Amino acid sequence: MSKLSAADYYASIPVFRGFSRLMDPGLYKPLPEDWLIGTADIVESTKAIADKRYKAVNLAGAAIIAAVTNALEGREFPFVFGGDGASFAVGPDDAAAAREALAATARWVGEDLGLTMRVALVPVSAIRAQGHDVRVARYGPSANLSYAMFAGGGLGWAEAAMKRGEFAIAPAPPGTQPDLSGLSCRFEEMPSARGLILSVLVLPAAGADAQAYRRVIEEIITLTERSPEAGRPVPAGGPALRWPPQGLGYEVRATRGSRVVRWVRVIGRTLFVYAVMRFGISIGGFVPDLYRQQVVENSDFRKYDDALRMILDCTEQLAQELERRLGAAAAQGIVRYGLHRQSSAMMTCFTPSAIRPDHVHFVDGAQGGYASAATALKAAAA
Repeated sequence: MSKLSAADYYASIPVFRGFSRLMDPGLYKPLPEDWLIGTADIVESTKAIADKRYKAVNLAGAAIIAAVTNALEGREFPFVFGGDGASFAVGPDDAAAAREALAATARWVGEDLGLTMRVALVPVSAIRAQGHDVRVARYGPSANLSYAMFAGGGLGWAEAAMKRGEFAIAPAPPGTQPDLSGLSCRFEEMPSARGLILSVLVLPAAGADAQAYRRVIEEIITLTERSPEAGRPVPAGGPALRWPPQGLGYEVRATRGSRVVRWVRVIGRTLFVYAVMRFGISIGGFVPDLYRQQVVENSDFRKYDDALRMILDCTEQLAQELERRLGAAAAQGIVRYGLHRQSSAMMTCFTPSAIRPDHVHFVDGAQGGYASAATALKAAAA
């Protein structure tokens, strides 16, 4: 029997519905030994956030996913967006393309966004040699697409190794630009409808009992799903769209070509899209109302990558209840956690084709998000 390609291997993992099933170990399939884990993050993202540059930080994280997707010519692969970075997995045949995309994106982030990005490509075999694993599940938030969920502790180990300087990839030569086609951030920020936008980050404590940790995660998910005091941060009709969009300058930077060509292309493109969306013009198979519905359904506002990550629109009362329950679990040595409150959420979009339903929309808090929740987690552990 011939060996499955990386895309076919990932496609062979059944899609599960219902986020409450997240911690079922039967949903996760181990990655082959010869695969690799790509990981990236922004150095000193806390300082960038303090300088109110979180939109740039978010765009840098999403750029990794866009660059690798385009380098792989749209083939499916597992990835996860982390706010100030991203992680993904590729098979050996795609390693060279992924490496080039990581190097090019690191260079672009430095030159066009003024941030420093670390990138690394870590063999799954090296992760398992350290006693960790990388297992992947596919969660379908809608019928349109699925997102990868990761378990086994391998992603966390790979990120820590990257921060130690291991498996590092140097930035590409000056002037190198990755292919970021489809990457944009045109929607306006999404203000809370219930009181606040809460960034939630929950990890297992060192030596925590796996079943106890699973129960805590399932309890938190059940609480947030059943309570009328919490919901997705994306409005039912989709985020507001204005022209010129807040992210116009960032989309210019993500476009290839000379500075003048970039501006002309992006101004023309964003104005055209705004007119089509504003007046509900169906064109070439694109239906604005359907696209808005898919944006809501496809929003990536909760996930699992060895840690539970959620961006919730909730009341202060529910935020306090979550903090109480997580604090009790932390006191018992079951979890480590970080929470961050803010007034609005933001969205960064990757839309390779506007007429296909599988466009992806990464959601984070607009004033610190996951990165600030991670800072709170580290402060609590100090």
